[in-house]
Amino acid sequence: MSGEDSTAGPGPLQVSSGFLLVQTTTDSRAEAVELARAAVEQRLAACAQVIGPVASTYWWEGAVEREEEWLLTLKLPARGYPALADFLALSHSYDEPEIVATPIVAGSAGYLGWIEEETRQP
Repeated sequence: MSGEDSTAGPGPLQVSSGFLLVQTTTDSRAEAVELARAAVEQRLAACAQVIGPVASTYWWEGAVEREEEWLLTLKLPARGYPALADFLALSHSYDEPEIVATPIVAGSAGYLGWIEEETRQP
């Protein structure tokens, strides 16, 4: 979040299982950036970050593959996971994209409130 007062502390800690960090990978920065833009624009996620390149090693069709990929992470309320997962599955170029969610077990109350607010449908 930009525009915050850098002298202010993180605020009270909120323990919550109501928020998720969802990740996927793509084979290009352009695709990761476009998925990020569209997910945030559609309010499926409050924030998206593209990280990379990362070196991925994985099994695919009976062989070990090594590829350069881009990691996309998205933050959202847990209730929004089905819609985001559907969006990623339909929009992603991979046959079987990685779509995994990790609970955000704690965070600043202000930041978690911001995630909530920014994913409200108009």
